[in-house]
Amino acid sequence: METRQETEELNIPDILPLLPVRDVVVYPYMILPLFVGREISINAVDYALSKDRMIFLATQKEVSDEDPNPEGIYEVGTVAMIMRMLKLPDGRVKILVQGLTKARVAEYLAEKPFYSVRIERVVEPALQENTLEAEALIRTVKEELGKIVALGKAVSPEVMVIVENMQEPGSLADLVASNIGLKVEEAQGLLEVIDPLERLKRVNDFLNKESELLNMQARIQSAAKEEMGKSQREYYLREQLRAIQQELGETDARSEEIAELRKSVENAKMPQNVEKEALKQLGRLEQMHPDAAEAGMLRTYLDWLVEIPWGKATKDALEINRASEILNEDHFYLDKIKERILEFLAVRKLKKKMKGPILCFVGPPGVGKTSLGKSIARAMGRKFVRISLGGVRDEAEIRGHRRTYVGALPGRIIQGLKQAGSNNPVFMLDELDKLGSDFRGDPSSALLEVLDPEQNNSFSDHYINLPFSLANVMFIATANQMDTIPGPLRDRMEVISLAGYTEEEKLQISKRYLVPRQVKENGITEETVSFSEEALRAIAAKYTREAGLRNLEREIGTVCRKVARKVAEGSQDKFVITAGNLGKYLGPPKFLREEEMEKNEVGVVTGLAWTPVGGEVLFVEATVMKGKGGLTLTGQLGDVMKESVQAALSYIRARTADLQIPEDFYSNLDIHVHVPAGAIPKDGPSAGVTMATALVSVLTRVPVRKDVAMTGEITLRGKVLPIGGLKEKILAAARLGVTTVVIPVQNKKDLEDVPKTILKKLKIVTAATIDEVLAVALENYPPNAPKAAKPPKGEASKVGKVGRNLVVSPRKGVTAGGKA
Repeated sequence: METRQETEELNIPDILPLLPVRDVVVYPYMILPLFVGREISINAVDYALSKDRMIFLATQKEVSDEDPNPEGIYEVGTVAMIMRMLKLPDGRVKILVQGLTKARVAEYLAEKPFYSVRIERVVEPALQENTLEAEALIRTVKEELGKIVALGKAVSPEVMVIVENMQEPGSLADLVASNIGLKVEEAQGLLEVIDPLERLKRVNDFLNKESELLNMQARIQSAAKEEMGKSQREYYLREQLRAIQQELGETDARSEEIAELRKSVENAKMPQNVEKEALKQLGRLEQMHPDAAEAGMLRTYLDWLVEIPWGKATKDALEINRASEILNEDHFYLDKIKERILEFLAVRKLKKKMKGPILCFVGPPGVGKTSLGKSIARAMGRKFVRISLGGVRDEAEIRGHRRTYVGALPGRIIQGLKQAGSNNPVFMLDELDKLGSDFRGDPSSALLEVLDPEQNNSFSDHYINLPFSLANVMFIATANQMDTIPGPLRDRMEVISLAGYTEEEKLQISKRYLVPRQVKENGITEETVSFSEEALRAIAAKYTREAGLRNLEREIGTVCRKVARKVAEGSQDKFVITAGNLGKYLGPPKFLREEEMEKNEVGVVTGLAWTPVGGEVLFVEATVMKGKGGLTLTGQLGDVMKESVQAALSYIRARTADLQIPEDFYSNLDIHVHVPAGAIPKDGPSAGVTMATALVSVLTRVPVRKDVAMTGEITLRGKVLPIGGLKEKILAAARLGVTTVVIPVQNKKDLEDVPKTILKKLKIVTAATIDEVLAVALENYPPNAPKAAKPPKGEASKVGKVGRNLVVSPRKGVTAGGKA
């Protein structure tokens, strides 16, 4: 090592390249390797090597700063000599430097391609001879360093030898400070202390602090070791006590618990691989200290394994006639679904081993999808489990959490099977179309394995982490609409549509189910109140506008509550609810007839609409006025509906001669098409024929028959294309008294789904072209032909009010507030 005198004799330039270093503070006489990777630092090293190999090393204030500016670098540093340099394959440079002397940055001369600085050497005050204070301080520092080394501080033996032979305070302080692992801020603070004795005092303070920390650490380790020894001693004693108790025929509570768990595992009828894993985990629990953190988790896991119905199943009631009676007893109508359930029972009776069907009931709210699942379970003699998937966004809700998480539990599927107590329940997944997804995963994707008969025989829950067969479970899903269900999930299910109920069906359901239930729930009897058929029809027609039955039951419940109040006040009368006195209980009707459709009008056409809550009727109005060929569309129409108007108008312009319309009508007339209920969005292609009929009527001044409703998509060549939701639309027409319905000819096959009682009330006309639609809808078509005869007599009633409270749905079909 060079002496201070030799260092002072070195010729150190005033201008040197600066190398910012991080994580370390370089002291004089200190030799250490540095890895240089930044371009600006490599340039500084190259420049130093090309000159006198001297470089100024200063520590940067922020370790994470990749491009420090002068304000981010400490002023005081160390002039060092580059002793060796090695270029590494990754582009970095490794250098070995030796500190020479302290210096301070006086001025930054350049920042590119490296920092060039003017330095001022820091000269320490010279000590003529060591005073008693200095001698005592030097001895104290050496003793404290020896203490911390004895307590386990890593300091190399070579450094200890050098320290023992050093007598100069400044050099001793620098050497000790560079080897005791000080923080960067502490080491930099020492470097900036000029007085050697003051610097040595601060080093002594650091040594005292380090010594206290090491003593405390030793005491903690000793206490932990004693505790561990105590636990081991308790374990050995407990094992000895257990052996003594076994010899005496006695057992402790924990042994009884373990024995009970083992018996439960053996009686759980688990598959062989599951039982093997359960016994393995039970063995771990038996060897584990009862206060261990993992013991509680293992006990809960074993409880779940025991309670899951691995081999428990209910026996199916395969009496087809009895099942048919139960289904008819619980639900009126729904013949297609009842037929499907009876088919399943018949196949199950003939073939014991079969894959469970995955049914999906799709329909508006209130048509009985969920209650139908309970009836299916009752008819089959199975347990019934229902979970609601509305708003579920976490995949762990389906597959469960892994046991590594605190508070982990199995998913809703395994929980439902435990609740049922059998491995073959009727499992209802309610509101499947309302599943969500976010950063926690996609639950609909997790359901793919659950609802796939080819995969669910080895369903794996993350918590259980063992395969469980869902092949015997009969899954039934419910949804209001199919559009929000992902395609792969929809492909795994057999979809059965529940369109809604006709007025006659609502009457029968009210008499058989709704009225008795509401009478009972409101604490009155059938001797106290009775409903006439006319009253029930009036409630369904004038106070509700829905495909299902919920609002109908609410209105019946409202009447029953008002009767219950009068009975509670002491009335002994019997209340007979008729259409005449219904207003006393429910107020004025909520849905009235449309006055404008009391007669045939020009430019007003009745269209049919599909919504998520069933079919509806909407009116399309058109009018013309003097102008310059403008086309105005109002009623919050969607893009597809606007395109239908454009297509209808282009068709009419191409056939002006056949329709007896002036060829230049488009240049001197403005056309306005409006669909009422303007606050409700409407979209869909199947309003095309309705738009075309309204435009032809208003341009030819020929009135449209008020008792005709229509649906269908139009092309530029006048063809009528098929639409969706036909059953719901025809039911809506029947509810509102329409007598004639025009449908696309390709939808004729869908009439099989429409109840025959409805088809008897309506005249269904199929049309392949718009001309066939106009021939039925207009009073006189072609316009120059004699006036058409009156339509056939039927059970036509006045057109009711258009539904106002509908929502947009991306399904094919026409709707107000939905899709046209």
